[in-house]
Amino acid sequence: MKTLKDAKIGSTVRVVKLHGEGALRRRIMDMGITRHTEIYIRKAAPLGDPIEVQVRGYELSLRKADAEMVEVE
Repeated sequence: MKTLKDAKIGSTVRVVKLHGEGALRRRIMDMGITRHTEIYIRKAAPLGDPIEVQVRGYELSLRKADAEMVEVE
């Protein structure tokens, strides 16, 4: 299982499944990260957390703990 946290900078991935429950899962979905959505990994902070991604035409910063809940291919 590959997660958004493991994706390489500069690559484009597609969301397969969202893990997590309740409010945390809902928050990720409210950010536009849903099944079959393409996500471009733009860059990471100097210490690796957070990562900046482009999803549905806007840029978003995600903590690695949240990115680990997004399964991608």
